[in-house]
Formats: sequence, structure tokens, C-alpha cells
Amino acid sequence: MTTELVSLKGIVKRYVRGKQRVQVLHGIDLEIRAGEFLALMGPSGSGKTTLLNLIGGIDRADEGDLLVAGERINALTARQLAQWRAHNVGFVFQHKPAELSGGQQQRVAIARALVADPTLLVCDEPTGDLDREMAEQILDLLQIVNREQRKTIIMVTHDPKAAERATRQLHLDKGRLIDADSSLAA
Repeated sequence: MTTELVSLKGIVKRYVRGKQRVQVLHGIDLEIRAGEFLALMGPSGSGKTTLLNLIGGIDRADEGDLLVAGERINALTARQLAQWRAHNVGFVFQHKPAELSGGQQQRVAIARALVADPTLLVCDEPTGDLDREMAEQILDLLQIVNREQRKTIIMVTHDPKAAERATRQLHLDKGRLIDADSSLAA
């Protein structure tokens, strides 16, 4: 039996830029099943990373209801949210090359994200700075984590090849879900 791990109802997010209020997300409704590997795609500025940050508890919605792992995270205090994040969410971000190669850095980031045995793994462009061979290795690792450890993964990507590795792809454009392909990949 599959259950929803993430449930968003009417999520709205606005930012203030100068004297202007910009609405980034427009009433997003979304359900993500436990054990799903979801790819969020869309052009730059479409709201992908904002949505990922809301689900991961890094940012707060201005309107709407957001439940993750049964917790209404938009109702938590800052301290409660930090504790919730530490126990429930693993983060993998794009890393710039330093002493380790990009692929080595991503492997370390994935390992670090899994140390606390989180319910949810959120990945923002995890293959963005990698060559194709290394990107494939990182995507292989994410698929193994999803299939064998049954971790729910939400990955923001611009790369259609990376998105193909997910069990479901969603497309955002101008803060709205424009295409929800709910079919599962083979």
C-alpha cells in the first residue's frame, strides 16, 4: 500500500524584490508517495528550487497547507522546524569542485545526507557540474538509494536524461504545475 509522504494544498510563495512583491508559486497542489523518486523540471525561475526548499523545510509558504511525513511543517516554530529537518530530510546540493572531484563531492554529499536515515532526500541539481559519465554514476547511486533503501527522493534538474531516472516527472512553469506525468518508469 502506498501512502502520501508529502502533501501540498494551495501552496503560494512570494518574495519581495525591491518595492515589488513577486509571486513565485501559485496555488501548488501536489502529493508525493512514500518511496517515490520525483524529478522536478522546468526553466530557470519556474519555482523548482523554491518548491524543493519548502518541502525540505528550508523556507516557509505564505499560503497553503504543507504536510511532510505526517507533520504540518508550516505550523512549526523555527526551532521545531530545525529539529524536524535534522531528523527527516537529507540535502544534496550542487557542489563546486575543490580538492575532491565533482563526482567524489556528490558521493560524499549523498552519504552525508543519508547518515541520519532521513525519510526524505531532496536534491537540487545533483549532476549539474558533472560530466556525463560521473552524472550517470551519481544517478545510479540515487536509484539504488531509492529502490533498495526505499528513500523518497525529490530531485530538481534541468537535465532530461537525469529526469528519466526518476519514477515520475513534474514540470513547473511560472510557478504552476503544467504537466504531471504520473506514470511509473519501468
